[in-house]
Amino acid sequence: MGAFRERVRRSPDAIAYRDYDRAEGGWRDHTWRTIFERVARFRAALARENITAGDCVAILLPNGIDWVCLDLAAHGSGLVVVGLYPHDTAASNAYILGHSDARLVLLDSEARWKSLWSFRSEFPSLKRVWIREADGGAAAPTTEPIARKLADALANAPEPPLQHPAAPSDLATLIYTSGTTGRPKSVMLSHYAPLWNAQAIAALIPPRRDDVFLSILPIAHAFERTVGYYLPMMGGCTVAYSRSAQDLPEDLAAVRPTVLLGVPFLYERMSAAIWKKVAGSVTKRNLLRITASVGWRRFVATQHRASPGLAVRLLWPILKRYVAMPVLAAFGNRLRVAISGGAPLDQGVARLLIGLGLPLVEGYGLTEGAPVVAANGIDDNLPGSVGRPLDGVEVKLSSKGELLVRSPSIMMGYWKDDAETARALDPTGWLSTGDVAEINEDGRIFMRGRITEVIVLSIGEKINSSVVEAELTRDPLFEQAVVVGNRRPYLAAVIVLNADAWRLFAADKGIEPQRPNYAASKIELLARITSLLVALPRYAQVRAVHLTLEPWTIEAGLLTPTLKVKRDVVVPLFAKEIDDLYAKQ
Repeated sequence: MGAFRERVRRSPDAIAYRDYDRAEGGWRDHTWRTIFERVARFRAALARENITAGDCVAILLPNGIDWVCLDLAAHGSGLVVVGLYPHDTAASNAYILGHSDARLVLLDSEARWKSLWSFRSEFPSLKRVWIREADGGAAAPTTEPIARKLADALANAPEPPLQHPAAPSDLATLIYTSGTTGRPKSVMLSHYAPLWNAQAIAALIPPRRDDVFLSILPIAHAFERTVGYYLPMMGGCTVAYSRSAQDLPEDLAAVRPTVLLGVPFLYERMSAAIWKKVAGSVTKRNLLRITASVGWRRFVATQHRASPGLAVRLLWPILKRYVAMPVLAAFGNRLRVAISGGAPLDQGVARLLIGLGLPLVEGYGLTEGAPVVAANGIDDNLPGSVGRPLDGVEVKLSSKGELLVRSPSIMMGYWKDDAETARALDPTGWLSTGDVAEINEDGRIFMRGRITEVIVLSIGEKINSSVVEAELTRDPLFEQAVVVGNRRPYLAAVIVLNADAWRLFAADKGIEPQRPNYAASKIELLARITSLLVALPRYAQVRAVHLTLEPWTIEAGLLTPTLKVKRDVVVPLFAKEIDDLYAKQ
């Protein structure tokens, strides 16, 4: 709240946020002054509820100014903010409401409240529901009038009470982890942690007053919260809120951002879209490959790791103008930095986008670190690594190769879980990340997967399943994959086929598309898989596969809100098919 008040004092009439008004059909701007006034109304509305300092309030909204205003108002009232994912399942959100003991939640619609109602017994502490948009339907059945419209809650709000003084070390927020291997853990972050982290990021990639961030990732995500919300506030930048994934191409063209934050999935989709545009022309495909190759060599030269050579100097200006710039026009042609975080970025995607001139850097972090631990700089960028630790962040490797981290932004612990806190944090403040890494002589960090993803075959060999899965899903034919084999003699995989790519592949091979698990289909696909994994050791080859055309989704409970596969759900779901793969060999 202090950073917000200082920003309002410094630049009250600058544009703070930009969102799309669907009723008017256009983008609208909000100054820091108008946001300050709306935050004051939220604080007054909170003061009229039966909520006391230290209580939790939850936000279940798409990104937008109301998310920001309630977050700031809650912090100014001494409350703890819990962010939830709008695209997560009702069951998952109900669990978080109950586990956090949330007293109030702001929802986007009556339909959302109805979806949560069947789980009402899971969150008995909830005493107030604010609903932003009425959809005209009947309210969820209730014996207590806890739901009301946000407009009514904010109407005729008196002057807010004096700001509740919060110490930097006080609990500010609970951020729930993705929960790939079980129930999500609730990370406790102080007021100081994300602000310190944002300041450390600013020292590496300084924000500029004329920067425009396009907000795509949910603010409930620690990466977006710190880097896409608090950092631009500190820098006096503008944040524009994208409407949806479907509207992203139009939003990029309209907003023309200078800073873009995304997870690898976003950049992979962008790469796929670029290749799709040239799919019908051999000449265009070859020209794109040549441009990306020449651009990559130019990039390496700008990083002072090689000489560009005469061919690059002569060809790049022409290829940039006629190939690269038309492609990058889809990003708005103003990007000065695009950041990838949340998971390892496919290096084929990185080489294409960077080769075309996209200023793409990769970093590493985790919710427990608030979140950024390391990142590449724009002028010190080594794709394939996640860069060096931020200033003030200490890193080292355990005897098992696990990355350990210590910094001022490390979490306070896990909410209601002292045992897990003690496991993750040692008495001297070192956090066990659960990630396997390597650190080279220059201090750069290279991520090698999760410790929990290490498969130990019955022959004694160890393989990180995420490495194999990443190689498989580089192929457009394979949409999603889970590799198994713990205590088995070899690796097997359950793979979701891309429906469009599969139809083309099946037609080319004379295979029945309705029968991906037919013997002839598997022979062809295993040959393709072998070619993908040729660089891996023999024991890391996939010897058997079960194929499905049904995508794994968040709604089905098979993906986390950040689109990571829930191994602990997917593997049991296909237990019989997996057992059959080994029984038939």
